[in-house]
Amino acid sequence: MKKMDRPVTTLFMLMSVDGKISTGASDHLDVDQDFPKIAGLKEGLHQYYEIEQTTDLWSLNSGRVQAKIGVNTADMPKKTPVSFVVIDNKHLKEHGIRYFCALSKQFVLVTSNEKHPAFEMKEDNLHILYQKEQPLEDTLRKLRSEYGCERITIQTGGTLNGMFLREKLIDYIDIVVAPVLIGGKDTSTLIDGTSLLSESELSKLGVLKLQECIVLKDSYLRLRYEVIS
Repeated sequence: MKKMDRPVTTLFMLMSVDGKISTGASDHLDVDQDFPKIAGLKEGLHQYYEIEQTTDLWSLNSGRVQAKIGVNTADMPKKTPVSFVVIDNKHLKEHGIRYFCALSKQFVLVTSNEKHPAFEMKEDNLHILYQKEQPLEDTLRKLRSEYGCERITIQTGGTLNGMFLREKLIDYIDIVVAPVLIGGKDTSTLIDGTSLLSESELSKLGVLKLQECIVLKDSYLRLRYEVIS
């Protein structure tokens, strides 16, 4: 891969066989909360979290997803060696910001909301990237130039994943496939966002080259791809 002025990115997600990254279209439904309750899924779920522990030392997330899984009310975590980047305008509250500061080596909040509560907070490892229109490539460039981020794992929702795809900002895909079909046209998938409407837009597809297919225990799979165009 040619040398870039942004970090090398890997989209790492847990999804169903039909590509869903949530168990439903409600914020009350979530794979992290629901899969551990379901026979046939709970037995092999630990493998996803074990693989997650081996991902990059920079992790990019969305505020909406993090609020959904409860960081705004969660107990304060132990410090990790991972630096977290969260793109958020309105979902993270003061507690959620302090949660990430406690968890992270460095915590970078990316926002276009000049009234975000993070601006009123003082934490040694809190950094704010204020960007009016949140251009993702500029965000990645700043993460490399200002914070030394060379590789980053993307774990956001389907809409933001779609923005990374359309802007050609995903280099690798690392997917753990759970043995379940979820369905539902309004349930978030691995890649959501704006649909293509014409043949002239086919260049926006992400064509992949398979690097590895690993059969895990309990009918789980791990698929690793390089994005080649």
